[in-house]
Amino acid sequence: MSNRNLLDELGARLDDVLRDSPAQDLQKNLRALLTVFFDRFDLVPREDFEVQKKLLERAQARLAALEARLAELEARTTARPPS
Repeated sequence: MSNRNLLDELGARLDDVLRDSPAQDLQKNLRALLTVFFDRFDLVPREDFEVQKKLLERAQARLAALEARLAELEARTTARPPS
């Protein structure tokens, strides 16, 4: 659930509880407080996190393959006698 969806859900529930109540100011203040709280933590949806995780895993695998290839090429060039 995204931050905005969570805030909207909390806001809707508070609206139901506080409807026609003098506590409307409390609801507004609480929503602002929660917005600041969640924004401070830079939370991301699980789906976005999983996509980035897969991209990182692929990049790490590619890097390992390139490092192995480089080591092989370096070994070949050092194994040749100078001409």
